[in-house]
Amino acid sequence: MRHSLIAIGAALVLAACAGPSGAVAPASPAQASAREWRLSGRAMVAAADKRAVDAALNAMKAGGSAVDAAIAAHAVLGLVEPQSSGIGGGGYMVVYDRKSNSTSVFDGRETAPATATADYFTLNGQNLGYLQAVYSGKSVGVPGAVALYKAAHEKFGKLPWGPQFDTAIQLADEGFIVSPRLANSLGQRFQTGPLGTNPASGAYFFPNGKALAVGDRRTNPEYAATLRRVAKEGPAAFYTGSIADNIVSVVQSGEIKGELSLKDLASYKVLVKPAVCGPFQGYKICSAPPSSSGGVAMNQIMSLYDAIVAKKNDTTEETLLRDFVLAQQLGYADRDHYVADPDAVDVPVADLLNPAYIKFRAESGFGPGDAPQPGDPGALLHQKPIRDQWGRDANTAQPGTTHMSFVDFEGNAVSFTATVEGPFGSSRWTNGFVLNNQLTDFTRPPTLNGKPVSNAPGPGKRPRSSMSPTIVFDKSGDLFMVTGSPGGNSIVGYVTKTLVAVLHWGKTAQEASALPNIVARGQIVRVETSDVTAGPNAIGKTWAAVLTSAGFKVQEVSGEVSGLNLIVARKNKFEGGADPRREGVAVEAVK
Repeated sequence: MRHSLIAIGAALVLAACAGPSGAVAPASPAQASAREWRLSGRAMVAAADKRAVDAALNAMKAGGSAVDAAIAAHAVLGLVEPQSSGIGGGGYMVVYDRKSNSTSVFDGRETAPATATADYFTLNGQNLGYLQAVYSGKSVGVPGAVALYKAAHEKFGKLPWGPQFDTAIQLADEGFIVSPRLANSLGQRFQTGPLGTNPASGAYFFPNGKALAVGDRRTNPEYAATLRRVAKEGPAAFYTGSIADNIVSVVQSGEIKGELSLKDLASYKVLVKPAVCGPFQGYKICSAPPSSSGGVAMNQIMSLYDAIVAKKNDTTEETLLRDFVLAQQLGYADRDHYVADPDAVDVPVADLLNPAYIKFRAESGFGPGDAPQPGDPGALLHQKPIRDQWGRDANTAQPGTTHMSFVDFEGNAVSFTATVEGPFGSSRWTNGFVLNNQLTDFTRPPTLNGKPVSNAPGPGKRPRSSMSPTIVFDKSGDLFMVTGSPGGNSIVGYVTKTLVAVLHWGKTAQEASALPNIVARGQIVRVETSDVTAGPNAIGKTWAAVLTSAGFKVQEVSGEVSGLNLIVARKNKFEGGADPRREGVAVEAVK
């Protein structure tokens, strides 16, 4: 071909032939904890805004851990990037602690009210339309971010509780400079919608009837006051008292009221779970368990890719690209069908990642152009079919999310994806922040083809998430990579792109973030062909042509909303990758 597609080296081609069985067992906890961190005294942060990165690095320099840095960064992002995330939303934080050689996940996903039922999004017998649902009070789940901060800090924080918010408070008091991305987010849709017409949020985002412009200085004294209370009183200041009263009042107002109550807020709990990990050619990939898609989707797609490559024993560039797309299609089909809140439904995580099931899916005869369907691990592994207990589900999700990656001076790491769901969440505003519309991540309607869907609404239930914060360990079990992205249900495609690009195609962190995005959810394969990543070689156009020739149904797209922020810890250096589609940066600090 005239243009190199992925330019992998000969050594990686040989590695591809090893197949799924070539995984190397990770080091034991004793081995890993006794080994000195090879990049000791150096740290790196990759996030969506330089001000958030600086806040995180300053927290580390003051003696803080990667968790302290993550809290500091996200508190700033909630101010300068409110369209993407904030304390009115939630997220998942994957934490690697070097001393114990453990990887924990803090699930700060929003929850539905205790009164929610499967038909939560129906009104007068009719299913609410998407925008109706988003801007209704019904879309708002209990925000998990503040409780998530505290839970992670109690286990892995090194600074006392409170200083993590200093930078965000100062910026809110003194004013921050509006960035192009925030200014460009404030289009006519938002000015004429609830965000602009609500007196408080309208005055904030559209002062004197005009949207905030690039270079404007915007103060937010309400946000500063909220953070001061959280810094002094802890999460109780947020989940009880006047702030909670204001949240409930806003949710239960308007034409379509929500059901969120003070009891729902006061009873919110962060779930702490082990990460879901799996092998890929000697590496170990760890991400969040359900209700997140990360642990299942990242590992299933990478294992499927490995198995398909090994089965065909063809490592030409065109074939590897095709195999990656096939793996995505099969993985997305299973993710959409089975992943939901495991406290409400049985999610067969182990079966979906079982090597026998992976091998069966890889050898199923599925090919380019076919319409992917979910498999049935129950039938294969236990002679008990489970696929037809659920209706098929292809619910859409909106990309109002951010991702941050951290490695501190001691080799601890955090992969943190946070969200308010759609841009500016529900557009409902209180105490200096927007509230999420996270409950629209539940499938609407709750039944398909006469069967319930696993991701239907329910009391206290957490909606399925596409967020996939991921940490990768090398062949000796040591920290190697931290990655993740915003982007709605496309997150799965975005993040697996960085995994296959770095772990198999030989790309640097920055090269991986800039590669064209391929999202293969369903029969149509979206290939990014815009100029932002194509460069002089028009890689996206080449990929689209290759996949079309292979028989895939390809849709060329532009304007992908990935915001990948990743760190790769090589033998003697850090590599940072910040998505060129957004305003993020990756910055290293040295003690």
